[in-house]
Amino acid sequence: MRNFLGSVANRVFLILLAGILVAAATTSWLADNERRKAFKEFYEFRIAERVEQLVFSLDNVGPDMRSVVLQTSDNFGLEASMVKDTENAVNDNPSLTALLKARLGHNRNVVVDRQNDCKLHTRRGVEFRKVEECQVVYVSLKDGTLLKLRLRMMRGPGGPAGRPPGIPYLSPYFALFLLLIGGLAFFVAKMTARPIKHLAVAAGELGRDIDRPPLDETGPTEVRQAATAFNAMQARIKRQIQHRTHMLAAITHDLQTPLTRLRLRLEKVGEEDLRRKLLEDLAVMQSMVREGLDLARSMDSAEVMQKLDIDSLLDSVCADAVDARQDVTLEGRTRASIMAQPNTLRRCLTNLVDNATKYGRYARLQVAREGADIVIRIRDGGVGIPTELLETVFDPFFRLETSRSRDTGGTGLGLTIARNIAENHRATLQLRNHPEGGLEVTLRLPALNGI
Repeated sequence: MRNFLGSVANRVFLILLAGILVAAATTSWLADNERRKAFKEFYEFRIAERVEQLVFSLDNVGPDMRSVVLQTSDNFGLEASMVKDTENAVNDNPSLTALLKARLGHNRNVVVDRQNDCKLHTRRGVEFRKVEECQVVYVSLKDGTLLKLRLRMMRGPGGPAGRPPGIPYLSPYFALFLLLIGGLAFFVAKMTARPIKHLAVAAGELGRDIDRPPLDETGPTEVRQAATAFNAMQARIKRQIQHRTHMLAAITHDLQTPLTRLRLRLEKVGEEDLRRKLLEDLAVMQSMVREGLDLARSMDSAEVMQKLDIDSLLDSVCADAVDARQDVTLEGRTRASIMAQPNTLRRCLTNLVDNATKYGRYARLQVAREGADIVIRIRDGGVGIPTELLETVFDPFFRLETSRSRDTGGTGLGLTIARNIAENHRATLQLRNHPEGGLEVTLRLPALNGI
């Protein structure tokens, strides 16, 4: 349920649906009240009309003929009799009382009462039916005689007296109404949340590819404003990365010349031990400059993307490593292609293989196809990395080996460069300590069009 409510579209859908249902229920309630009021007025009008006919009939005949007229009261849907008084009746229906006085005359005595546990005979006059509730109308005739009329209160199906035939809240039409309202609310919710979803997808892609196409600045005003702001942000970030990359590349490139001159001059140092130490330090400096230049290129490579056979690239990288006397093996074939920058991706794989053989003695490569991805795993035979540092090692210039020796300590940029290259290819690069020992690097690349 929490996941369902976590979606903006689902929240908007529920709010719209609840609002529409409340509005529909309120409207239905008001309409039902009006229907009940109109039905009650019509019902009382019919009662008044029948009472008026019977009263006028009794007024126009003599006392000896009234018993005959009273026997025909069943034809009017009434049970009539002559009484001496109102039997302590209380006026319970002012509206019907006022209507009868208006039709019969205000000089007449009219009382409308309600009785429970009544018995009314049928029209045939031979059977009696017990009812829960009935109305009793007392009306005085012209000569002062009191007429008592008893009639069953009309009830709608399942409703109180005076209610019209039931409103089909649970009918198929109401179910169809709910279905249509729900569909409309769902459509509006999805349409409202679609621009937010597109913006979220674009933000996720921006983290993997700064050169992704800008958003279309179309749609409602708010959507256009958000797309314009997003595109402006992307352009600013891209310019800042380019400026930083160009600055770093310029610095590292310009250092190459004075370092070369320095090496030439160090060759003239007479003391052999001092010259050896100075040349080692210079070699470290030149290595750092080269790595810095590679780092700058990895963040903003200008190499063209092209279709590349991943199996051939891995074969080539492993063959070069074996030629360099590194213990490297490769297992698996994918027969898949990817869109990549060949030289840049080669540098990524070379860094990972070199890192494995340097700190773990050997590199065991496995490549496989997993769904729409190509997964390359590189395992070494080292001691692994502390769990809390598995992400920290990707930071620039971070080294687990703190010495400056070229044999044991690098510049701390190899994994940083590898991850930058992977992200430029919309790939992921992760480290984990293998359960059987050693460090395992997993590079997950998207295959080309599922090929």
